[in-house]
Amino acid sequence: MQPLIDHARAHGQRPEEFARLAEGQSPQVLFITCSDSRVVPALITGARPGELFELRTAGNIVPPYVSQHPTGEAATIEYAVEVLGVSDVIVCGHSHCGAVGALVRGDDLNAVPAVRDWLAHATPRPEGAVEDPTVTEAVQSHVLTQLLRLRSYPGIAEKLTSGQLRLHAWFYEVHTGSVLAHRPQSDTFDAL
Repeated sequence: MQPLIDHARAHGQRPEEFARLAEGQSPQVLFITCSDSRVVPALITGARPGELFELRTAGNIVPPYVSQHPTGEAATIEYAVEVLGVSDVIVCGHSHCGAVGALVRGDDLNAVPAVRDWLAHATPRPEGAVEDPTVTEAVQSHVLTQLLRLRSYPGIAEKLTSGQLRLHAWFYEVHTGSVLAHRPQSDTFDAL
């Protein structure tokens, strides 16, 4: 913990570098990814403060849109699209994902009921090789399912129809640092 505290102290000693951030934010991208500590959107993309609007959830799950029961995730997505006017949304899954791995293996999650109930939003259940520790195939399929789910959000659907928004599916390899992007024409994930 101490190295993090030391860095936070030093970070605040350069106020001139951050003064422009007080004027507001205008990110171009909503980056939806997993809460996994090995996935760091700014590190992956090279983004500076104010360039990415982030939504991090266990398993990068986008819950179903239900207007009568708004969620923090739905509010974040709506704010990014309607208020900030992002032009791109990236859903980025990653190798060695514990959430997707648990779903693929059918792990008993009764000891962690909130996790179990959250992961129930990952329908259909991702399929992949149970013996694959990277869960690559399952995560890639799961990311595409989350993109489909995003399309059901009213603001997303409207912006897609008008051509004001683009959706992207990425897969980050924790063990190599490589990023693959889904190519709809070939239905494959290839290097960026």
